[in-house]
Amino acid sequence: MSPAPSALDLRGSGVDVAAALRRAGVRDVDDSTLARALYSTDASLYRVVPEVVVRPRSVDEVLAAVDVARTSGVPLTSRGAGTSIAGNAVGPGIVVDFTRHLNQVLDIDVEARTARVQPGTVHASLQREAFAHGLRYGPDPSTHTRCTIGGMIGNNACGSRALAYGRSADTVAGLDVVTMAGERLDLVRPARGAAPAVSGSPTLEALRTLVDAGLGTIRTEFGRFGRQVSGYSMEHLLPENGFDVARFLSGTEGTLAVMLEATVDLVSDPPHRVLLLLGYPTMADAADDVTAILPHGPTACEGLDARIVDVVRAQRGPASVPPLPAGAGWMFVELSGDSLAELEARAAAVSAEVGTRSTRLVTDTVEQAVLWRIREEGAGLAARSLTRPAYAGWEDTAVPPERLGTYLREFEALLRQYDLDGVPYGHFGDGCVHVRIDFPFAQDDGARVFRDFLHDAAVLVAGHGGSLSGEHGDGRARSELLPLMYSPGAIALFGRVKAAFDPDDLLNPGVLVAPAPLDADLRGTGVGRVQDRLALRLLHDDGDFGAAVHRCTGVGKCIADPALTGGGAGGVMCPSYQATRNEKDSTRGRARVLQEMVDGRLVGKGWKDPAVHEALDLCLSCKGCARDCPTGIDMATYKAEVLHQTYKGRLRPRNHYALGMLPRWARLSAPVARLANLALRVPGLRHVALWLAGVDSRRSIPAFATTTLRRWSRRTGTAARTADVGAPARDRAGERPEVLIWADSFTNYFQTAPGQAAVRVLEAAGYRVRLLDESVCCGLTWISTGQLDGARRNVERTVAALHPYVAAGIPVVGLEPSCLTVLRTDAVELSDDPRAAEVARGVFTLAELLTRTEGWEPPDLADVTIVAQPHCHQASMLGWQVDAALLERAGAAVTRVGGCCGLAGNFGVEKGHYDVSVKVAEHQLLPAVRTAPEGAVVLADGFSCRTQLDDLAEVRALHLAELLDQRRGADAPDGGAR
Repeated sequence: MSPAPSALDLRGSGVDVAAALRRAGVRDVDDSTLARALYSTDASLYRVVPEVVVRPRSVDEVLAAVDVARTSGVPLTSRGAGTSIAGNAVGPGIVVDFTRHLNQVLDIDVEARTARVQPGTVHASLQREAFAHGLRYGPDPSTHTRCTIGGMIGNNACGSRALAYGRSADTVAGLDVVTMAGERLDLVRPARGAAPAVSGSPTLEALRTLVDAGLGTIRTEFGRFGRQVSGYSMEHLLPENGFDVARFLSGTEGTLAVMLEATVDLVSDPPHRVLLLLGYPTMADAADDVTAILPHGPTACEGLDARIVDVVRAQRGPASVPPLPAGAGWMFVELSGDSLAELEARAAAVSAEVGTRSTRLVTDTVEQAVLWRIREEGAGLAARSLTRPAYAGWEDTAVPPERLGTYLREFEALLRQYDLDGVPYGHFGDGCVHVRIDFPFAQDDGARVFRDFLHDAAVLVAGHGGSLSGEHGDGRARSELLPLMYSPGAIALFGRVKAAFDPDDLLNPGVLVAPAPLDADLRGTGVGRVQDRLALRLLHDDGDFGAAVHRCTGVGKCIADPALTGGGAGGVMCPSYQATRNEKDSTRGRARVLQEMVDGRLVGKGWKDPAVHEALDLCLSCKGCARDCPTGIDMATYKAEVLHQTYKGRLRPRNHYALGMLPRWARLSAPVARLANLALRVPGLRHVALWLAGVDSRRSIPAFATTTLRRWSRRTGTAARTADVGAPARDRAGERPEVLIWADSFTNYFQTAPGQAAVRVLEAAGYRVRLLDESVCCGLTWISTGQLDGARRNVERTVAALHPYVAAGIPVVGLEPSCLTVLRTDAVELSDDPRAAEVARGVFTLAELLTRTEGWEPPDLADVTIVAQPHCHQASMLGWQVDAALLERAGAAVTRVGGCCGLAGNFGVEKGHYDVSVKVAEHQLLPAVRTAPEGAVVLADGFSCRTQLDDLAEVRALHLAELLDQRRGADAPDGGAR
């Protein structure tokens, strides 16, 4: 793809915007390369680098920023969560991010059923406070855990339940805004039936004059159906609608005014919900049934393509998707009401009228939540569901519901005409269709195909009386196409309205009025190849680092607060962002900087650019994003490659040598472990050792085991070497199956108790147990510090040692989740040795092996309360479900902690990371341990997790092997929380 035209570049204009903002009293002003990279794009295909980023702390600072923009002639773009998918939240001048500070629910009036909020208030935050009063905010976009009320109003967002609760515009009771003409407007919804008030405002009087002159155009072209969101919603300004300027401003995408505060309506939910699942051969067939469903008053009527569900199954396993009726696509019909019996009767009535007999009624609320979560992650999942990457751009068109089936068939034909594919889903009850399309941006003519297709698709929508946007706004993707939907008179009216509010076109320029070309400012789409030879294979992205980092589409799940998502149990991403709330520490923020590095225009020093390393500094390499990010970003892998490329052939930081090669130093120290432990307790020597290792002085140093696990295995007769694999897999005496325990470096050199316990547990389960007696290491610490050549050598030695056992059908058990993850996932990225893939399939966690062991029963844990901290690598890559099922089968009461412990291998001990490490632990782990009942067992298979708990909470956590071993005849475990 050839470089697209760039947006207005203010650098070199002579205007020092940042200095002017600071002089005006704005405190959080950032014009660094890092900040400009972080805010250069949103969830769209567009890249516009801002001059400066402002995060105002008060309304006065917002007013100051607007004044600076007006007097200096610098554009200003308002930004909420940055999840806009049409390029609505990027701009060339000042980007004002409201989420950092202006994010509070100011007041809830229960009697009036309204809430007063700041523009950066996250939807789910408002929802949580409203729920406490038995109320809710009606619209619920799929990004509700991070999108802001200001952004929702700006784009007139709707969500799945707009059928019941309306659009954002329908909830607006009042707005406090400032125009670029310098006028502050306090707008209140007019009373029903009241005559339009005389305002005395020059802006509003000019607007009234424009409306009076355009009544014919407004009455015939606007407000034709519920999801007509494109352009300015002029129908709200009609006299019969009370000249409602507050509602009118909803959907104007920040092009007319800057929001300071909003008052929105709240509603109450019926007490019961059911979810009726309807299966269809195609999504168009599903759309045909919409008109049969709507008379039954559904709360939601959503379409979901089977290819999205297939991605979930492939990523998280078959058990992650509840049973669905037969079909290649489904309709999710939600019904709500006062009694379950009433809802079952309504569901039966719907089933009788639709054109499919493939149905299932879901009444369990937990199962409903799982299904809705799949639907909510549709945007990210759809991007991964085709053979080529799929993109936003033609995202949320809407047609009258009765035209939806016909429209979808014609749309599919248009895709085939262009040799494109797309995955449709969305709000079928409203006639609104989301779709991600595999535009061929990697081809030279990719941008032309994109432009031509969007033009023809717009003609198709207009022909059905539809709207180019059904809820996300037109932004940079569709504003140019508005003349295909509206008459020249309507387009001219938009321009006159814009001039009344923003005469110099400074607010979000390039959007709606005087639009930028839809193919201008297209960001890189994965085609920019890094020329350096990569150390990692990046199998899922054909070895293309650019394609890998461009997996991030900006949907922003990584910036959601787990406290607003039901606790976030099981989720890991993104622990450092939860600690700092800085965009640079989110998975999305890091991906943006790496994308800019690949682009090379802003972040121009490649792998070594300071912006790249500042963005990656607080990445814990937890791999949470590899599972939790709907698009499959794996920042731990990208960070390892960046560090490898940066320090290739160069002197590295001290901690890379000390912590990155820790297994080597542990092996060398093993013969003198007692002396080493004694020396590290001497204050002076300890201080020097910590300094040399680049370790924070507040950290304790784990003691070396005085007897390594392998030495113990030789004493007990369980040691095994690869050369001995030729023996039969079962011993002749007892016909016991054989199992090999791989003694990783942490279990061998530091905490051997889990290994010894695992031997006893597996022997009691009927196995002939052997421990690998060869000194092999998976290379984990080399990977996390980017020493990938050394990591490859380590992992290939380990694969060579384990492969004969795997080939002989002997299961291999790994006790350290992070090391086992290397063998399951990283090994095949590092090495093209085919044996690595075989070993990946032949290694197991202890719980996985025990669960599949015929006749094995866990000890009785009915009297045991457990606080479990799954290692982040296990939760993200291996899965902790088998462990959870084992503990449930044993009768234990288990509280699973979400998130990361915060130590994360070398991260939490390195200088500069201690405070963030502690904050991460305080987010979920430490509160869960403190509030656990007396005598509760803290369970943590990860060496890092146990070290963090011992260091910060003085808790001796147990490995699963230790818990099972202790309970094999014991009344109660020792070593619980204290």
